[in-house]
Amino acid sequence: MERHSGPRPTRAPSHPVRVGVIGIGVMGRPMARHLMTRLPEGSEVVVTALQRGAAAELEAIGVRWADTARELAGLVDTVVYVVPDMPQVRASLTGPDGLLAGVGERRLDVVISSTTSPTAVRALASELTEATDGRVRVVDAPISGGQEGAEAGTLSIMVGGPTDAVDRVLPVLAAAGTPVHLGAVGAGQVAKACNQIIVAAAVVAMAEAATLAERAGLDVLAMFDLLGGGYAGSRIMEVKKHRFAEHDYSPSGPARFMIKDLGAALEEAASTGSPVPVTTQLLSIFEGVTAAGLGDLDTSVVQQYLAGAGAASPAAGPDPKETP
Repeated sequence: MERHSGPRPTRAPSHPVRVGVIGIGVMGRPMARHLMTRLPEGSEVVVTALQRGAAAELEAIGVRWADTARELAGLVDTVVYVVPDMPQVRASLTGPDGLLAGVGERRLDVVISSTTSPTAVRALASELTEATDGRVRVVDAPISGGQEGAEAGTLSIMVGGPTDAVDRVLPVLAAAGTPVHLGAVGAGQVAKACNQIIVAAAVVAMAEAATLAERAGLDVLAMFDLLGGGYAGSRIMEVKKHRFAEHDYSPSGPARFMIKDLGAALEEAASTGSPVPVTTQLLSIFEGVTAAGLGDLDTSVVQQYLAGAGAASPAAGPDPKETP
């Protein structure tokens, strides 16, 4: 296993690069925009997605559209996936219009910025390396910072993969935030699982605190403003406090995604023999949120779920099975 003593400085590419982005939704679109505007002059950014209309804003600033993953693969040296999970990645890889059909005999670095399980990304890396005689290398690079971080280009990017491939993609990823190489393939997803444990715990704690404070007659926003200057302060509190104060659960990062994210954490915990009692309870809560029909709303909707009549014992609630 590769060992890393700490982050190394990441320099911008010294020459033009060719980068593809598959998935241009809430996170992928601003990432592609930053790639286009921050990479060296002469660089080319190519995107593809389910609907070309999603690329209109990007095409207006010079980003190129590809009709298929196969076409995109023939135009770039690095591909960044920003889709919800591994099933969407795999769906674009194979078939006559799939990414692998466009690789040919060239080298291609495939960066998985989707949040998936470490096991899934390790398996994909092994399969693609074997199927292409090492021409396709997988780097996992999940992201954190939410829509705000994506728009600002300040994402935290957790990177795992072989050093040679990582050295090629780090300067590219630096256009969208701060990438740090944490270890072999899968290390990025382990770090993202740890991130999601902390985020989920903070969201649930804020939901409980907001409900308690509101029922006791406190001004919830004033309270969070005050607490933000003490030990309870966090990035999550700063971003989410208005949602809890105003009961604004409009969609951003869907709450139901926490089921797969926390599930990935539990899977890795089982394989490493790590105790995760809090994560187990958090997963049960978000399963309850989703079963209650609230899963497409922002994670802050856990406030509504916990305040509801059926939320006294989330662990005893239904156990929905989420399909890929």
